Amino acid sequence: MARSTWKGPFIDPKLLNKVKIYKQNNANEPLKTWSRRSTIVPIFVGITFLVHNGKKHIPVYVTEDMIGHKLGEFSPTRKLPSHSSGAPKKKGKR
Repeated sequence: MARSTWKGPFIDPKLLNKVKIYKQNNANEPLKTWSRRSTIVPIFVGITFLVHNGKKHIPVYVTEDMIGHKLGEFSPTRKLPSHSSGAPKKKGKR
């Protein structure tokens, strides 16, 4: 179920403070965050976030097309299964 429109988008207050300081200092380093549930707003455009996926931080560069989505949508938490390459296995000494 979606969030009520009268409440507005959810943005973690600590993350919003980090972004404001980032913009004031014109920093170039990515911002590290664990807040996957925060909605991307126009002030985030042009910033690279390091979004935690449960194991490591994934770099996410925010563009205008991402506004309205959540930060967690762009850092997958699961590794997709893949089939073997089909190459014959090497037999070696045991």
